[in-house]
Amino acid sequence: MAAPTLPQVTPPSATTTPRRRPRRTAVRILAGCATGYLLLWATGALGILLLSHLVGERTPGPPNAVTVDVRGIHHFQPVDRAGRLWRGSAPSPEGYRRLARLRFTTVVDLRAEDLTARQLALPERAGLRVVRLPIRDGQTPEPGKVDRFLDVVRNAPGRVFVHCGAGVGRTGTMAAAYLVRTGEQTGPAAARRNLAVGPPSLERIYYALTLTPDRAAQPPLPVAALSRLIDAPRRIWSRL
Repeated sequence: MAAPTLPQVTPPSATTTPRRRPRRTAVRILAGCATGYLLLWATGALGILLLSHLVGERTPGPPNAVTVDVRGIHHFQPVDRAGRLWRGSAPSPEGYRRLARLRFTTVVDLRAEDLTARQLALPERAGLRVVRLPIRDGQTPEPGKVDRFLDVVRNAPGRVFVHCGAGVGRTGTMAAAYLVRTGEQTGPAAARRNLAVGPPSLERIYYALTLTPDRAAQPPLPVAALSRLIDAPRRIWSRL
């Protein structure tokens, strides 16, 4: 009697396993990168947000000046003791008219976004002179723009109002440079004032902390790169 013939089992293709392994490895690498980035974002963004909240509760308002509630402008408050320079968010049409009635003569716009002709014309329609010193969202001003800003405030015939979009990051950074360069505050004190208004980016915190009366340099590349990684989701969201 002949022995039964066993069925032939075809072994897995030698090329199947190597193809699957690189895919699984790539998925694991991507998942690890995503997890690492989420941890970085949570530590950085939420940490700055918490720091801003704590500093805001413990920091008094601007010295020797009364904050005025102006419809159409958020975070409206004086920067210096004399009340010559004020800061806030981008005004509405009514906000610009209110500035003119409050004897402001000059508006400094720090926005680098694409603005419509109507938006650009709003301050002039209210009788205000406008100076544009564009700074990219999340970043700090170049030394030349700080010098230009100081010159504008110094030579303006009346009060000056500086703003970006929300009146927090770029506005606070330029206000900090003004206060330190004019000798009214130290870098750490100016950084604390900015945190009290709202959460700035990491490079803006570094920028304010390192300001001196004769120096307003941008942060080094590692600080800027880390800051922009942490701040990327907010910048993307603001453009949607």
